[in-house]
Amino acid sequence: MNETPDSRARILDAAERLFAERGFDATPTSSIAKVAAVPKGLLFYYFPTKSDLLCALVGERLDLGPIDASLLIEPGDPVRALLNLERKLSELQADSPVLRVIIWREQRTHPEVRAKLREHRKQVQSVVERVLSGSMLRPIAARALRTAAVAWVAILTLRSPADHAEVATDDTPPDLRALAELICAGMGAPGLA
Repeated sequence: MNETPDSRARILDAAERLFAERGFDATPTSSIAKVAAVPKGLLFYYFPTKSDLLCALVGERLDLGPIDASLLIEPGDPVRALLNLERKLSELQADSPVLRVIIWREQRTHPEVRAKLREHRKQVQSVVERVLSGSMLRPIAARALRTAAVAWVAILTLRSPADHAEVATDDTPPDLRALAELICAGMGAPGLA
């Protein structure tokens, strides 16, 4: 086999690009192997099925790694804290069509993608809870904090690829700020009720 240390990464890069462009079902493994410049057999060596390739791609590239919530906290301004987190997530995901396109499209038909997205949402929710908790000037009930975090994560992860592109060209879309204000008002943040 024509195996090199970066063959697996090239296969994942090619799959990411082609799945984003064409969709999972419309992308044959032969096209992925061709774009990756590897023999088709090597693709199947690393990923026995095309679904295994999708699972590896989503599993490895959707992971955000650690996010330091303390850098995003704005004491007394939870709206700004939520927008800080949104900006940080956009930065982390800017170069990858995985979240912007593949996840958006494939979560409906692939349970493994849906499961990874659920795990991703839990990770982000934990960060949102820490950021909001640190930004509120008074203690907030755990249930209200959890509900606010779930709402913000839903807003961020359910936006379409076009919405994400909008954020890249505009510092903070007015509707995103309004949604952050609504969430914080619901928690009883001063000046927002």
